[in-house]
Amino acid sequence: MADTAEITQWLDAARDGDRSALDRVLGMLYQELHSMARRQLAGQRGHTLDATALVHEAYLKLIGGREAQFDDRAHFFAYAASAMRSVVVDYARQRMAQKRGGDLHRVTDLPEEVEGGLRLDEDMLGLDTALNKLAAVDERLAQVVELRYFAGFSELEIAALLNRSERSIRRDWQKAKMFLLASLQSH
Repeated sequence: MADTAEITQWLDAARDGDRSALDRVLGMLYQELHSMARRQLAGQRGHTLDATALVHEAYLKLIGGREAQFDDRAHFFAYAASAMRSVVVDYARQRMAQKRGGDLHRVTDLPEEVEGGLRLDEDMLGLDTALNKLAAVDERLAQVVELRYFAGFSELEIAALLNRSERSIRRDWQKAKMFLLASLQSH
């Protein structure tokens, strides 16, 4: 992987219209973004949103955001996770609007791992609402959830990205999980 400062320069240049910088960023980070997307969508069959489409939509959000400034690799992947979350939630909203009131059910647990992929249904919409509430209370906890659920990173990987201990990330995850479950159950 290229140096983080170099990628940041390329991202800045790409936002300013430098097509070759955009091509370099895409080439350097595409595989990592695609792996994130595959983990998210694992097990999803019969949907028009696949890993490649998710990466492309999220990438357009990454590059299109004029306010997006990436100080380091962690910040880039946090922003990428947020962009992917936005795309997945929009897709789930669209699907639910087409279904017009499918069977709603109450979420009673959040899995520790997202290996089976995210469900693109009303659970995703509820999680998005709960995560927005969490972000209003504690942005750091919300970031841990985004990196875990929407980037597919382990506690160890999140700790390395955020330059924190794995134990503190585990505590943050537990706090966030309790908050999200309470929010989802009251919804």
